[in-house]
Amino acid sequence: QVQLVESGGGLVQSGGSLRLSCAASGRTFNNYAMGWFRQAPGKEREFVSAISRTGGRTDYADSVKGRFTISRDNAKNTVYLRMNNLKPEDTAVYYCAAKYYYYSDYDVADAYDTWGQGTQVTVSS
Repeated sequence: QVQLVESGGGLVQSGGSLRLSCAASGRTFNNYAMGWFRQAPGKEREFVSAISRTGGRTDYADSVKGRFTISRDNAKNTVYLRMNNLKPEDTAVYYCAAKYYYYSDYDVADAYDTWGQGTQVTVSS
């Protein structure tokens, strides 16, 4: 299995930006489709974005479309989530996750095999 470590979270004011990184190790990174999910206190984990093995396909939750951008650098074994125009409702722990095939269940948390430990994003109003 691949191991995942997120970084880049922090405290930012509303309208600000952050870039999250997820570094992978252990197996061939480009064998995995990658996803970002988030979980706010008292809420279920929700899909944010996903990217295929080559980066040729990306998908986003409606709530972040136009503000967030997912990308990956297979040479660096890293997937990124650029978050612009952040809102207080974006406050959550953000997790990256890996799955072997992209398929149509890219937005389903249970479809992912491996998860990172999460990184906290807090957006103040």
